[in-house]
Amino acid sequence: MKARVHITPKPGVLDPQGKAIRDALASLGFDGIDDVRQGKYLELELEESDAKRARAAVESMCARLLANTVIEDYWIELEAGQPESARG
Repeated sequence: MKARVHITPKPGVLDPQGKAIRDALASLGFDGIDDVRQGKYLELELEESDAKRARAAVESMCARLLANTVIEDYWIELEAGQPESARG
């Protein structure tokens, strides 16, 4: 089973990398961009075939290592036969 994890700064958390990207885009002539939030994207190949157990394992990974849940939000997509997604 494949797990895709998207991690972004929570709303209101300073995102200097996002601001730098927004400013760079503006300097290249891309107008009308109010905000850019930069995050992380991870793909995990899991041996687990049960979606509930896979989700629980990835949730634990996010809470313990992958995301700083104080300042970051994350959401998980699972793909086996049929894609499943949920926010964390």
